[in-house]
Amino acid sequence: MAKDSEKIGLLEAISIGIGGMVGGGIFAVLGLAVSLAKGGTPVAFLVAGILAMLTCYSYVKLSGAYPDNGGTVKFINQGFGKTVFSGGVNNLLWISYIIMLSLYASAFGSYAPNLFKIFPEGRMNFHIYASAIIIFATGINYYSIKIVGKVESFAVVIKLVILVTFVALGAYALIGNENISQLNIQNWENPIKLFAGGMVIFVAYEGFELIANAAPDIRNPKKNIPRAYYIAVGFVILLYILIAIITVGTLPFKEISTAKDYVLAEAAKPMLGQTGFVIITITALISTFSAINASLLGGSRVNYEIAEDEELPKNFLYQFWAKPIGLMITAVSTLILTNILKIESISTAGSISFILIFGVVNFVAFKKSEDINGNKVIPLIGFILCGIAVVSLIIEQYSDNQVGIFTAAGIIIFCFVAEYFYQKHRSKNSK
Repeated sequence: MAKDSEKIGLLEAISIGIGGMVGGGIFAVLGLAVSLAKGGTPVAFLVAGILAMLTCYSYVKLSGAYPDNGGTVKFINQGFGKTVFSGGVNNLLWISYIIMLSLYASAFGSYAPNLFKIFPEGRMNFHIYASAIIIFATGINYYSIKIVGKVESFAVVIKLVILVTFVALGAYALIGNENISQLNIQNWENPIKLFAGGMVIFVAYEGFELIANAAPDIRNPKKNIPRAYYIAVGFVILLYILIAIITVGTLPFKEISTAKDYVLAEAAKPMLGQTGFVIITITALISTFSAINASLLGGSRVNYEIAEDEELPKNFLYQFWAKPIGLMITAVSTLILTNILKIESISTAGSISFILIFGVVNFVAFKKSEDINGNKVIPLIGFILCGIAVVSLIIEQYSDNQVGIFTAAGIIIFCFVAEYFYQKHRSKNSK
């Protein structure tokens, strides 16, 4: 735990939450959101935001009662002890970091060719840029953790200034724009599709859980931990809804569909022309790069924490080039996943994984409500909604995105089966 003089204040804690959410998520999933929800895209972001805010309550109470740099890993162990179930969920959290890294790298690979194409046409540009940014970010993580922090601090300021400016200019551009009628209720998908659409893009909100890892180092935690969570999530919900309104209200659905993988840059054209397109593209590259940088570090730390808690083999505590070996395993896994799955499948797998994890965290808050001085009803609602969200997401995506569903199912089964055999082997050897 840091000395009081070294502790972080409220503004820094809020920045951690906002930086975690407004990383690569919005750049990666905005086009996918519109393709699923059409004119109801702002509602889809609101639905996902409500689930994030309910889960936020559980994180507030658990972070206050059990402040630990292990964050989510420690909360799950507090709720279930060190069992096959808790180990499986914690392993799923680590792999979910890999999925998010793949999502960010995919977004980088989609935006980068708009500035410079190595090959005239084709997906090869995507694979080259997506792979290169993972390798480059891994190199930085090995070279200096300080640089990772500096990149993230710089990127948070840049992307927020540009996105807030985008919202301000976009609000003006909506005046008299004929495409604003696309937001009319008749252009919304049905409620079930809106809910499922919100769940597919839930990955855009998952980053608030990073505040939990910083909880022991937050100054005046009783006041600042709740404020950090609620302000960060509330701000991002509002930002995402406004971005969705502007995108749907300024671009025809056909153009959004054509530019689905880099739609935010396309949405800047009606306001600032090609200059706006380039500015947002550069912002997307900075944001996704910083998100990859920070998530590589976070993923390797989660892996190390799980191994320390003896829910992964002790081999994961070994060093490779003076860093935990989990960093290299996380990077290589990300490289493979990015190059074999499409962004829609990655987003679906990531959303299912994180909704399941957040459902478990909500259940822990419900189970431990007396110990954490919390309300039983809010975490219970969050837990039930997470269950409904996973089921509706699977049903809605099964016909169009079976790869994403089967990827998520395979990862979840692997996490629990591997943990079962590891614990069985460990128990046998300890006798």
